[in-house]
Amino acid sequence: MKKMLATLLSGAMVLSLAACGNNDSGGAASTPGSSSAGSSSPSTESVEDVKTPTGPVTLNVTTTFAGEDTNAANYQDAIAAWQKETGNKLNDASGSSTETFKARIISDFEMGSEPDVLFYFNGVDSNPFVEAGKVVSIDEIRQTYPDYASNMKDGMLGASPLDGKNYSIPMNGYWEGMFVNKAVCEAANVEIPGPDTTWDEFLETCQKIKDAGYTPIAASFAEIPHYWFEFCIYNYLTPATHNIVPASVADKHGTAWVDGIEDMKLLYEYGFLPENTLSATDGETFQLFIDGKAAFLIDGSWKVGGIEGATDDIDNFTVTYVPGKNDRLTTDIIGGLSSGWYITRKAWDDPEKRQACVDFISYMTSDEMVTQFASVSATALKNGSQVDESQLSSLAVAGLELVKGATGMSAAVQDQVTQEARVPVFNGMPDIVTGKKDITIAVEELLDLVAAGK
Repeated sequence: MKKMLATLLSGAMVLSLAACGNNDSGGAASTPGSSSAGSSSPSTESVEDVKTPTGPVTLNVTTTFAGEDTNAANYQDAIAAWQKETGNKLNDASGSSTETFKARIISDFEMGSEPDVLFYFNGVDSNPFVEAGKVVSIDEIRQTYPDYASNMKDGMLGASPLDGKNYSIPMNGYWEGMFVNKAVCEAANVEIPGPDTTWDEFLETCQKIKDAGYTPIAASFAEIPHYWFEFCIYNYLTPATHNIVPASVADKHGTAWVDGIEDMKLLYEYGFLPENTLSATDGETFQLFIDGKAAFLIDGSWKVGGIEGATDDIDNFTVTYVPGKNDRLTTDIIGGLSSGWYITRKAWDDPEKRQACVDFISYMTSDEMVTQFASVSATALKNGSQVDESQLSSLAVAGLELVKGATGMSAAVQDQVTQEARVPVFNGMPDIVTGKKDITIAVEELLDLVAAGK
């Protein structure tokens, strides 16, 4: 397991923006392919058959590199450099990865206004446009550009749950952990939770923090209940069983979901969340944490950069394991490679855009660029990347140690549930924790939507 985690960990903070673009000559296809994956015949054009665009190309690109994402600034620097180097232009419509953003992406595809290039999730969130044939598989792209993503391990590209094909190229993976404001813990005279801290001990720590006049947990149950949902359920499962959607609310996994959400309800009832947790935005609760009014914040590796950019005292922050109970060890974490770069069918079939899409993604997924973006996260690079800890903040180094010390890893189970199916639980969390909605009924409604293919 340690060897596997070391491989997954490979990531670094590199200052260069060196590009490794596609060297194939030529441009977009002269004969567009079918727009439906269900009935299309993949393009068999060779690079020699593809015509070169006659002038600069403008691509519409949407990513999650925005807001407090660690790589928001890196992305803006990268696209500026690519535009200067190629003469092409990008219309960027990136946004923070919220449920609203995901709804916008799905709506764009349904309305025929999807971008040319998309950096997005590769689990069930991508099912609607994969099923509709609106994105192009890596295999099809390689029929024209055989070196496309050749620097990546195919087994880590993130195959679609619909047909097992790879449609996206991952750039960096993720881990999830519990960020800590050290000053709050010191003021409350409590120890920072560690690899041996149990869930019951964590609850005792939260009570002491509350008694000292601070908010133990910074979380918006109105907007982002996701992370606590994930780990509270994980506490009733194991790395080998967590990433399975229940078949029924009454089976082992369904029971785990109900019990885990019950623990979320208890956190609310104990007063361990912000007073406005049922109405606050994620940004507001994050600021509570940064301002030294809350002790703990569960989030992903992408939050490292957000915290670095929000404080002048990064050494006051660290990241540790989310305390566990039952068969889940505290050092069992959530992590994986869940997002990647897609080329849409509309862009692939556009004679003026195909080559530019391939070149841009090849540039963004070069070894050098992935190494820079990955930082403390996982990558799919064949050659891996080397971590230069001297270039990292103490918080980023703590992230490296978190993954190095992990005893197990599971992907987030919520990635297997569509946005529409999540509504009864995620959108309904304020009613659930206040007792207005029965937990079992909410989970059952979610599973009914999953069974209906929603």
